[in-house]
Amino acid sequence: MNLRKKLFVIIFGTDTPAGKAFDVALLIAIVLSVLAVMLESVSSIETGYGDIFRIIEWALTILFSLEYITRIYVTDHKRGYIFSFYGLIDLLSLLPTYLSLILAGTQYLLIIRALRLLRVFRILKLGRFVGEGEQLARALKSSRHKITVFMATVVMLVVMMGTIMYLVEGGENGFTSIPRSVYWAIVTLTTVGYGDIAPQTILGQMVASFVMILGYAIIAVPTGIVTVALGKEKERQASVACPNCGETDHEGNAIHCKFCGQRLDQ
Repeated sequence: MNLRKKLFVIIFGTDTPAGKAFDVALLIAIVLSVLAVMLESVSSIETGYGDIFRIIEWALTILFSLEYITRIYVTDHKRGYIFSFYGLIDLLSLLPTYLSLILAGTQYLLIIRALRLLRVFRILKLGRFVGEGEQLARALKSSRHKITVFMATVVMLVVMMGTIMYLVEGGENGFTSIPRSVYWAIVTLTTVGYGDIAPQTILGQMVASFVMILGYAIIAVPTGIVTVALGKEKERQASVACPNCGETDHEGNAIHCKFCGQRLDQ
């Protein structure tokens, strides 16, 4: 086995001791990088240890850059890796440090490296969780049209409610413009209620009460849509016939056939 193939097994594989050790070391480096960025944002700590954090940041960035280049070098499907989810995350996690040479403060975007920790599912072979995530993604995709209609309706509601409150309360009560009033409607409808703007008139308080009650009703809608879609997805998965033995009646989150072990999505 030549060097390129050996590196491929180590970097992309987890079945060998060297491959697992590489991925565990990578995860530790990612955690250290994220912690360094977080601690650097604390002014009292940055004053005393800022130079150390910057050295750690650049050292890890150089290591991650070499790792990214090596991944491209060892794979036969270079374009596939570069434009894959993990490939894009790997690239984006490098850019903030280099951008900080031009734009101050962009190094804090290194927090995106936390997304690289998703590899823990692959490293620890938590396939069940990956399967659950894929099932949720399919449920959301099948519900996208209903959710889009729902979101469009909510947007129209907050625009109308914001406009009404602008007319009822006016600038003297903090509703100085329709966009600011729409902001209040969004905060109120989502039951967050920052309290920075509040209606003072009786009519305005009546409208606000209606919006708050409406908010509780609206929250249940997307939950119901996704729940129904998840139920249908589990039923579909349970009725999937195994491509090897033809058996059905699998668990809703099954990835492999419980009769012969064949992967169901092949």
